[in-house]
Amino acid sequence: MMKSPDDREFRNRERFQEISEERSRGELDRALSDAEQFSMAASMILRASGDNALREGLERTPERFSKAMAHLISGYSKTPEEAVGEGVFQAEGNGLISIRDVEFYSLCEHHMLPFWGTASVAYYPRKKIVGLSKIPRLVELFSRRFQVQERITEQLADALVQLISPKAVVVRVQACHLCMMMRGVEKQNSKTVTETTRGVEKLSALEAKRLLQAVGSSGVD
Repeated sequence: MMKSPDDREFRNRERFQEISEERSRGELDRALSDAEQFSMAASMILRASGDNALREGLERTPERFSKAMAHLISGYSKTPEEAVGEGVFQAEGNGLISIRDVEFYSLCEHHMLPFWGTASVAYYPRKKIVGLSKIPRLVELFSRRFQVQERITEQLADALVQLISPKAVVVRVQACHLCMMMRGVEKQNSKTVTETTRGVEKLSALEAKRLLQAVGSSGVD
């Protein structure tokens, strides 16, 4: 038989009481699973909003929120090595390799609002390369966390250096941020561009120019 809203409310109160007692004994981490913590956080937000958290449209929102958050921050569960797996191979040449406009979605660590955009990566290999599908895997790994765009850019470059030690690498990320669009300055058409390089100073002028152009950068803007 389906539980009534009052039954669920009573059950939630009981759980809050259990958690309060467990917290007092220093056992909160063991008391709550990740899913329960996300669900409870959503319930508290709904209560604080003043809306009726038990009405039909919101009744299962904590459960849905919990499942969504587990996916949106799933990047904490792997390392770059695990994300790439066996996708590292011997290089068969030293020509430029690039992949552009890999879309991503992330959550701003300051306001927990979404930001999204594209990441472009180019590198000159030394002895090893990564499978082309593994660069999007790395983008996914780092974006599925609470993040800032600048850190994603640096982490992508560092991961490639760690994995394959390329001769040089450039990463360029362009994104829109809801923390600037929905709140604050509320600028709807602004885009943020971040870029980082590794080893470019060791390239010839022509090689450096080609590397930067491969991700849509002139090296000036």
